[in-house]
Amino acid sequence: MVVKILGLIDLIAGLLLIFGAGVSLPWQIYFILGALLIVKSFLGGIPKDPASIIDLVVGLVLFLAIIITFPWYISLIFGILVIQKSILSFL
Repeated sequence: MVVKILGLIDLIAGLLLIFGAGVSLPWQIYFILGALLIVKSFLGGIPKDPASIIDLVVGLVLFLAIIITFPWYISLIFGILVIQKSILSFL
């Protein structure tokens, strides 16, 4: 059950990265999801699990998205990585 909840967090973050570029969303959403992904990456064990590195990088991208605007292709790449990771957690 916990894996499914964490996968849902990944799915929401990925959808936000892919579709959130054209929509004006409050910065608190980016901040909360970024913080959740960074905490989740440390729970997974960064040196042992490459998927935790993806969580860490996407969390940092979400934090930086508050300050700067990323090109659409960078958000698309990270969004696809996180959605792919979330789909595998639902299996």
